[in-house]
Amino acid sequence: MFFLIPVFLLGIAIGSFINAVVYRLNVGEDFIFKRSHCPNCGHVLSWKDLIPVFSFLILKGSCRYCQKPISWQYPIIESITGILFLLIFCLLPAANPLVIAYTFLITSFLLIIVVYDLKYYLIPDKVIYPAIAISFFVNIFIAFQRYYFSDFSRAFGLIINGWLASLLASGFFLAIVLFSKEKWMGWGDVKLAIFMGLILGLPNILVALFVAFLSGAIIGIGLIVLKRKNLKSEVPFGPFLAAGTFVALVWGERIVGWYLGLFS
Repeated sequence: MFFLIPVFLLGIAIGSFINAVVYRLNVGEDFIFKRSHCPNCGHVLSWKDLIPVFSFLILKGSCRYCQKPISWQYPIIESITGILFLLIFCLLPAANPLVIAYTFLITSFLLIIVVYDLKYYLIPDKVIYPAIAISFFVNIFIAFQRYYFSDFSRAFGLIINGWLASLLASGFFLAIVLFSKEKWMGWGDVKLAIFMGLILGLPNILVALFVAFLSGAIIGIGLIVLKRKNLKSEVPFGPFLAAGTFVALVWGERIVGWYLGLFS
């Protein structure tokens, strides 16, 4: 209980950074060293303008300097990130700090992908490539940390499992991209599938894909019924893949165990 508030505060702070990354990637600005500024008037923001969630509430959703409205995206993403960090922390109580930190990092990458894909219908290479690279090396580190002194073969098996999952998922999406000539899915989904496979492995990648396609179908049908979309409308699939990845990351083993239990 002592760590819940710090974990939530860390989450909303990371959520604020996620918002900055999404905005600055789109306009081509540096998101590491450049000072935060209002996207409307360009005024550099002070620390009291940058308190996640609370500054938005205190300023009543408007810029302190130009009075232009601030997008609700900012407090929503900050709050969602804080809640997800709390969820991870509570559902992985037995995990070592490295695994929890890595899960926080994965979740942050997924949220950037979700927000960017929803806004711009694109999964940015500047996000997905570092995500793939980090997952590749962290998986190797975790595998050898877990089995280094006991079983080299199990460590290599864990690493290869992630590679096979990446190959399976990305190959599946690659086939869809080539068959549909990029009408059903894009290359960003193929790259995201590589990332998914590395962090989930087998069989959890199958859980993620099932959740993604099921949720995508439900939302898609709902949008058509509500006449917000039609059969020819473009709907970003990245958010559904990210949602499936998070579900499989946190509950994947339980879901697989439950499913296999149906046949025993």
